[in-house]
Amino acid sequence: MAWAINVLVKMKETGIQQLNLNDVPHITRHVKYFDGEIGFADDIRSVVTLVDAFKVNFVALIFCTSGNLAMSVNGVRHDVRANDGLLIDMQSVVSDINYDSDMSCKIICISLEGGITFMTKSVFEAFLHIRHNPVVHFSNDEMELMSRYYELARFKMDHPEVGSSSRESMHTILRSYIIDLIANLTSHYGEGHDMVMMRQGDKIFHRFIMLLTKSNGMQRSVRDYADELCVSPKYLTSLCRKHENKTASELIALSTIGQIKQMLLYSSLSIKEIALHLGFDNLSFFGKYVKKHLGHSPNNYRKLHNYGK
Repeated sequence: MAWAINVLVKMKETGIQQLNLNDVPHITRHVKYFDGEIGFADDIRSVVTLVDAFKVNFVALIFCTSGNLAMSVNGVRHDVRANDGLLIDMQSVVSDINYDSDMSCKIICISLEGGITFMTKSVFEAFLHIRHNPVVHFSNDEMELMSRYYELARFKMDHPEVGSSSRESMHTILRSYIIDLIANLTSHYGEGHDMVMMRQGDKIFHRFIMLLTKSNGMQRSVRDYADELCVSPKYLTSLCRKHENKTASELIALSTIGQIKQMLLYSSLSIKEIALHLGFDNLSFFGKYVKKHLGHSPNNYRKLHNYGK
């Protein structure tokens, strides 16, 4: 427990606990498999006892198998019941976790930066879709399929002498898991789920989303992103319209405002310190930017959400 607390102290940055994938094995004894890119766990309770709010720097899928689980993700409350799945996206702040005494769940944590080969066009588009609709209710058969994949992975973890014990073998199971998971998700959303490989434009947009996520709201120039991706700002915007029906500027603003909301609600930094941290040299401009996008001044937004109480 002392080690876990030390890890969380080291992760703290600007008032929010930063939870990286490599930190997961140190803060919960319920991790069943971990290789730096993928983690499997079957409980969330020990995380809740250590920290009230934390930001995840990976993607997590939580499947509730019994009871009820509730949490806030980026300030939005989600109730997860038996047979529900919840996606927690990268750079999301998770807080106020509550659960029934009989709650049980299965958790998959995935790094999207480690070169895992299951990222197809269908997978990526489904992830984009469920970022905005993170809770999905599965049928009994769908949940049974998901559970059997999980148990297969667990069996290989517990019996490394049977078959191959390589990382590639586990990733093959995960890729099949994801293919069926996405097929189930897309059937709920009414979209096709052909598992075609990503085209060049899809890969560029995927890289843009990754860069946007990693920038933490500090890079706000469309041209800077376009230059880093070796494309024109006009082409980048066309990709954004195709995938998200928004311009590149609008997606950048959403990312920046998301970071501002997190820092206003979860950090003890002053308004001036937040503005400087995010690269706003002019405090007046920062106030106008927040008022434009959130409808309130930074101080009023904090008061409205009972910051510090």
